Amino acid sequence: MGATLAHDCPSSDIWLHDLARGATSRFTFGPKMSLFPVWSPDGSRILFGSNRDGKPHLYLKPTGGAGKEELLLNSTGSPSDWSRDGRFVVFTKNDAKAGLDIWVLPLSGDRPPVPGEPFPFLQTEFDEIGAKLSPDSKWVVYTSNESGQNEVYVQTFPSPGGKLQISTGGGTRPVWRRDGRELFYVAADGKLMAVEVKTGSKLEAGAPKPLFDTRLGNREFDISPDGRRFLLANSLEDAGHMPMTVVVNWTGEVKR
Repeated sequence: MGATLAHDCPSSDIWLHDLARGATSRFTFGPKMSLFPVWSPDGSRILFGSNRDGKPHLYLKPTGGAGKEELLLNSTGSPSDWSRDGRFVVFTKNDAKAGLDIWVLPLSGDRPPVPGEPFPFLQTEFDEIGAKLSPDSKWVVYTSNESGQNEVYVQTFPSPGGKLQISTGGGTRPVWRRDGRELFYVAADGKLMAVEVKTGSKLEAGAPKPLFDTRLGNREFDISPDGRRFLLANSLEDAGHMPMTVVVNWTGEVKR
């Protein structure tokens, strides 16, 4: 499960697409790889990973693009989420012995935030990637290959415990619905799956339900705050570009 930046990769940059205006603009400008963008809770900044200094580190930049980039964390990691309350960043760190692990970077409430001391959340002999925090920051969903194939799991946060497997028959790239009552992930056959969840002192999960087929490959997806639209970066084998697809009325597709 690849999730970190290779040190000798060619140049790649992050771009922003304004859905309202239909305009696309370049956000980062080399010289090497800039990947894994994550919005700040208030939308004013974007956190991303870049190996511009030889190793992948975590950087911050204002969303408007005019401000200066700031080095947030000097560490070989790739960001995956920023908690809604702004207190934590979760990132994937590549260890030569342990493989891919989930780490946590505490942040102050300052603007810009001041990073604390990062600590491992899951550090095992297996690979754990793609951590996403629940809206109340009490749970984290992630992908692990501990069973021999990629599956989606949930544990308590910020201290791991009470692990629950969400996917069946393989799953990757989990995403929370904005109200925390549903999880989405991509199954091994490429279908987008939905799982109803109940949070509280413990987490309860329903059976995974297929929504629709995707052509995501290894690409990510996201869901709108109202839970009614999906944004997919589809892979078309016969095309020379990578289009974005917005899926609406997906509940109608499920009822067919």
